[in-house]
Amino acid sequence: MTTYRKFHKSTYENNKLSKRLFSLAGKAVKDYNMIEDGDRIMVCMSGGKDSYALLDILMVLQSRAPIYFDLIAVNLDMNLPGFPKALMPEYLKQKGVPFHIETQDTYSIIERLIPTGKAICSLCSRLRRGILYNLADKLGVTKIALGHHRDDILETFFLNLFFSAKIKGMPPKLKTDDGRHIVIRPMAYIKESDLERFSEIHQYPLIPKGLCGAKENPQRRQIKQMVKDWEKQYKGRVENIFSALSTLVPSHLMDRTMYDFINLHQDKKSQEDREEVDEKPFAFTPADGLSSKEQ
Repeated sequence: MTTYRKFHKSTYENNKLSKRLFSLAGKAVKDYNMIEDGDRIMVCMSGGKDSYALLDILMVLQSRAPIYFDLIAVNLDMNLPGFPKALMPEYLKQKGVPFHIETQDTYSIIERLIPTGKAICSLCSRLRRGILYNLADKLGVTKIALGHHRDDILETFFLNLFFSAKIKGMPPKLKTDDGRHIVIRPMAYIKESDLERFSEIHQYPLIPKGLCGAKENPQRRQIKQMVKDWEKQYKGRVENIFSALSTLVPSHLMDRTMYDFINLHQDKKSQEDREEVDEKPFAFTPADGLSSKEQ
């Protein structure tokens, strides 16, 4: 009986989690107009939990949406040592989703340009981004979907704030600098802890991390731990900070490019009202300001 109850409770909680994730993704898509009728969306599959969840969520939204849009899953094989080349194609075939595996030997470029032991993430990211943008043109996609979640957005915000002196984050929807592509992040409202549970439920065939030998950025690791600690110790703090990213008040900050402080003057009507008050005679009687006893 206990096992039966546990099973049904677990099933109920899993369904509740799935509904929450689909609902949050749908809200983000609607809030930022991420997907439009006739879109062809490239879903970037890294082999991590977030990209697998992104594909599943978009497939569900596709089946329920009142508009029509296509999905194509894309995985980039960078020729990393130990990369399981057959894993992603087999998984995507089982899912029945159109896909493309792009093979580019970027690892050799990184080895040639970056000395052993030095951080490679920045160069790797630029190379990967360039390949995906060019591939988007070839595949004729209108949107590029990435698997970043709420915690990624918060961590990026604090990284820029603490280490780059910028109030800058990771937008849910972005037009690339050259104007050729629109990047969307449908999981912008979803917590990483929920995605971890979702991944465990679905038992995704994850591609191992660290095949390139790179370690996690120590600054990002520090920020990630800070956010986790806040979430445990101070209820509502992380949610309030995340909400603040979409409720900016430029007139109460200090960026002169976002608000015209230079030409900020008193309203003419207010000034006239003040002058009118100043011109009125001030009548003073002995009783003004005195208590009844003093009178």
